Formats: sequence, C-alpha cells, structure tokens
Amino acid sequence: MWWIFALLSAFFAALTAIFAKIGIKGVDTDLATAIRTVVILILAWCIAFYRGGIASIGSLTKYNLLFLTLSGIATGLSWIFYFKALQLGKVSQVAPIDKLSVAFAIIFSIVFLGESTNLKTMIGASCIVIGSIIIIL
Repeated sequence: MWWIFALLSAFFAALTAIFAKIGIKGVDTDLATAIRTVVILILAWCIAFYRGGIASIGSLTKYNLLFLTLSGIATGLSWIFYFKALQLGKVSQVAPIDKLSVAFAIIFSIVFLGESTNLKTMIGASCIVIGSIIIIL
C-alpha cells in the first residue's frame, strides 16, 4: 500500500513542477513560494481537522516539535530553491535533478537513522545520481 501513496506523491510532484513553471512567469519566486505555502497550510489543517489528527496535538513532545520545525525549515528552503531553479531552467532539467533528494534521503537514512539498504536500492540511487550528472553536463 505504501507504494501507491509514493506513486501519488510522484504524480502530484510532477504536476507541482508544471503548475509552478506556468505560475511563476513574471512573478518573484519568493512571493510564489509564500502563496503556495499559504495554500498548503490551509489544505493541511483542513485535512488534519477532517481526519481527526488534531486530537493528538497535545501529545506532541518538544522532540517532535523540534524535528517537525526543522523539517518545515528544510521544506521551505527546498521550495525556495526549487522555484528559483524552475524560473531559470527547464522543468525537464530541474525536476530530475531535484529528485537527487531520493539519493540524499537514502544516504541520510543510513547515516542518521541506521537504516539498512540492499543492492537493488543502491543501484537505483546510483542511476538517479548518474542521470542527474548527465542532465547537468
């Protein structure tokens, strides 16, 4: 079941790139990111209220809040740089390079979370890295 959600994430990420490229024409990318963030903020809170996730807000620890805040900062910085890259480059170049995040996430999961990996995952990550290098060059 997890892979269905992952495919949906990839599908909507692709639409994000297309919609963003169209939407940022003649717009400051920081303003575009701010507008996008407000939309996501409203959507996320609506979903949390609708699905009942808000009920567990009192159980959040300082540790949870720290790392969720760090995740939010990383997401915001990612979006700012992504929109700037989209404004300057082609979606067909920017989006695949942005997917280097997959290879980074695998490496970080090994180093920081102690997760194990297998040959298939490492080959896939290597293909992403090689493909990104080809696109950059």
